[in-house]
Amino acid sequence: MTAGRYAPSPSGRMHLGNLLCCLLAWLSAKSKGGKVWLRIEDLDAARCPRRYADAIVDDLAWLGLSADGPDPPVYQSERSAIYQQFYDKLAARGMVYPCFCSRSQLHAASAPHRSDGQVLYPGTCRNLTPEEIAEKARRKAPAWRVRVPDEEITFVDGHMGRYTENLARDCGDFYLRRADGVFAYQLAVVVDDALMGVTEVVRGADLLSSTPRQLWLYRELGLTAPRFYHLPLLLDHEGRRLSKRDGDQSLENLRARYAPEEVIGKLAFACGLQDTPRPVTPVELAGRFDWDRVPREDILLPEGLF
Repeated sequence: MTAGRYAPSPSGRMHLGNLLCCLLAWLSAKSKGGKVWLRIEDLDAARCPRRYADAIVDDLAWLGLSADGPDPPVYQSERSAIYQQFYDKLAARGMVYPCFCSRSQLHAASAPHRSDGQVLYPGTCRNLTPEEIAEKARRKAPAWRVRVPDEEITFVDGHMGRYTENLARDCGDFYLRRADGVFAYQLAVVVDDALMGVTEVVRGADLLSSTPRQLWLYRELGLTAPRFYHLPLLLDHEGRRLSKRDGDQSLENLRARYAPEEVIGKLAFACGLQDTPRPVTPVELAGRFDWDRVPREDILLPEGLF
C-alpha cells in the first residue's frame, strides 16, 4: 500500500505553499489507493506552539484533506528517545564528532558555498584530538556532525527526474544534533518516515538537495527509503517566495474569504491540474491526477487569483 505523509512545521498558520504540498501529497497517495499520515515537525518546540499544530489539523479537515492517521498525530518533540537510539548507532561506529564552530564562522564570506548559496562545512572540527576537544568543551557546548564519505549518491525523483550529489563535495559533514540537544531535521525525518511506514514523500524542491544525504542515512541505519517527489516552489505574482508572514495568503484569511472548494480549485488551476480556477474537491481531482501535469519549474501565482 502507498503511504504518503504530511510533515508540517507549526511555526505559524499554513500558507498556500504549504497547502500545495499537502494537496499534491494527498492526491499522489489517493490516486494510487493509498493513505496519508500526519506528523508534526516541532523539533524546536519553543518556535512551534501546539495551537498552530491544532490549527493545521483543523485546516486540513476544512479543505477535505484530513490525514488517515495517526490520531493524535506524531509529534517530533515527543520522540527524542527514539532519535537517540539511531544517533547512538552512528556514534558507536565512530561516525559522529563534536563541532565547536560558531554561526559567524560557518557563514563567513570566506567559507565555502554551494552554487545555490548554501554553506558547505569545511571540516574544521573533523579531526580534533581528544585534548583539543576537551579544551574547547570547557568554553562551549558542541553541536554534533556526522562524517560523510567521498561518495556520489544518485536517485530518480518521481517528478524532477535524475539527481546526483557527491556527499563530501556538495554536502559536507552535516548536523545530527544541535548544541542545545535538539536533534537535527536530517536525522529525525529519516527515522520518522521509516518507522511510520512512509513509502512516498512529497515535498518542496528546496529540499531536493537534502535527499542524497537522507538516502545515505537510510542506508547507514539499515532503514527502507521511500520514493521521493519534489514539487516546484509556489511564488507570488512578482516571483517572491511565499511565507507564513504573508497574512493575506494564510489559511486563516483564506477561510474567511472562500469556500474550501474554491481554494482547492484555484490552487489546482495554478499548478496545472485543471484548465480553469473553478471550485473542485480533492476527491474529484484524485480521479484524474497525473504528476506530468504539474510544472517542474517554479509556479507563479497569477495576479488576483486569490
